[in-house]
Amino acid sequence: MMAKIGVFVGSVFGGAEEVAQEVVCYLVGAGHQVELFLEPTLEDFLGYQQDLALVVSSTTGQGEIPDNLLPLYQALNDSFPLMPRLRYGVIALGDSSYGEDRFCGGGRQFDELLAQLQAKPLTERLDVDACVNFDALEVAMPWVEGWAKQADAA
Repeated sequence: MMAKIGVFVGSVFGGAEEVAQEVVCYLVGAGHQVELFLEPTLEDFLGYQQDLALVVSSTTGQGEIPDNLLPLYQALNDSFPLMPRLRYGVIALGDSSYGEDRFCGGGRQFDELLAQLQAKPLTERLDVDACVNFDALEVAMPWVEGWAKQADAA
């Protein structure tokens, strides 16, 4: 069954954006209807609350959400729309050398907020450590394949 998937990207230096673009190519190739949001708004996100959302976020500064994704995070946090029908996934990019409390903080915060909004994760969040995986796609693509299988089954 074809799923409608919104891919919401938080990127500072383009790494998360590159991962998201590969993910979109894969999902489209698998027959899903996919849209990529590089400057996502609350309205964009709410358009998927009956469908699937995939958040691909790098981490900036002290474990923060990148500037292009932060307005969406703040808007969701402020308006707090409960979304029990939303199914989602999070790919969090980080670097463990910055410390455990900051590691993958951008994606981790988004994952926690979506859980509070009663959205349902299809699978566990993927935390990609730049110290271990120089090429994030090596771990992101197998994860996405599994995530997409869950989407098909749901």
